[in-house]
Amino acid sequence: MADFKDKRYHTLDAFFKEKFGSKVFKVPLDARFTCPNKDGTKGVGGCIYCAEGGGGAGSDKTLPLREQYAATKARLLAKWPTAKTIPYFQANSNTYAAAERLKRLYHEALSLDDDIVGLAIATRPDCLEEETLDLLENLNKKTCLQVELGLQTIHEETAERINRGHDLACFEAALHALRKRDIDTVVHIINGLPGESAADMIDTARYLAKKDIRGVKIHMLHVLQNTPLEKLHEQGAFDLLTRDEYVDIVVRQLELLPWDVVIHRLTGDAPKELLVAPRWTLKKFVVLNGIDKRMRKEDTWQGRKYPT
Repeated sequence: MADFKDKRYHTLDAFFKEKFGSKVFKVPLDARFTCPNKDGTKGVGGCIYCAEGGGGAGSDKTLPLREQYAATKARLLAKWPTAKTIPYFQANSNTYAAAERLKRLYHEALSLDDDIVGLAIATRPDCLEEETLDLLENLNKKTCLQVELGLQTIHEETAERINRGHDLACFEAALHALRKRDIDTVVHIINGLPGESAADMIDTARYLAKKDIRGVKIHMLHVLQNTPLEKLHEQGAFDLLTRDEYVDIVVRQLELLPWDVVIHRLTGDAPKELLVAPRWTLKKFVVLNGIDKRMRKEDTWQGRKYPT
């Protein structure tokens, strides 16, 4: 078993401490981006689970970036007073703009503080134009850059069901373009999507285990207010995973992922005031402890079944 300190998987915290010698936390920023799956370019309404804010949390888009950053940093420094920071463009598709605007925003974010050690950018695979990729390549030479791609599932039928707006080939092209430029790429997947079995979810992890990725974020499907998914939930159109089912699936996924893939997240944070279900996800540490306990009980670890 690889040495991940007190965990049986490769945590982001351990990765940052090894790389920078200190605690590092991400500071979410909302630069008022939209999404081609919302503005009519690819579709309208976005993915069926996506709230109006686009998944961002902890930032007030009405404030300038500097004020967003300062407010969140002050709160987190109370817990980690010597930590370094990484500005995180999180809400919606954060490469979905002209390269000049992106360049201005990214450089502004990197100049906010002397404690900044990198930059994180969440986006869609279909929002990476050549000029944008060149910009990211240049940034990657100057700082610790991480680009997060939303995959969610490898299954095309599910992708259509959730109105994802791009196919698996689009994801593969984006991943290839980023890794060709040596940019660390983190992939988001969601467990519990309508119509998917546990085997389907595990197959998504099995697929990623064979790809050149640097990190994974695993989420539980959240039913949020005022989304198409909420209507489907009200109609009883799909079953949500129980906490035990989710824990078991995550453990099976971790076993398949190679040890050097950094696990950025094992459960999501939904705004309490918007979350319809499952309410058990609000107890984040209970979920994480459940994963830890299951792995210890089974004496298993990340990568135990890699290669597959």
